[in-house]
Amino acid sequence: MKAIWNGTVVAESDDTVVVEGNHYFPAASLNQAYVLPSNTKTMCSWKGQASYYTLFVDGDANPDAVWFYPDPKEAAGEIRDRVAFWKGVQVVE
Repeated sequence: MKAIWNGTVVAESDDTVVVEGNHYFPAASLNQAYVLPSNTKTMCSWKGQASYYTLFVDGDANPDAVWFYPDPKEAAGEIRDRVAFWKGVQVVE
């Protein structure tokens, strides 16, 4: 699977986990050259607190387009050390 935004592959892995229709990529597959941490935090009742990254590609920013759970609840343990995408990031095979 590849995560693509603004014509650039920002993550690629054959080891994704699908939860609630979202592909969670291993965190190590995310190209750190394209992300900066965001201050945004959200809460999910069964997964825990999510944190976000903003994508930067070719001078364009996509705020909070990458999310992850630094310390997911036990029920969501399979997404530990994984990231997911939204806000126009295409996930393709």
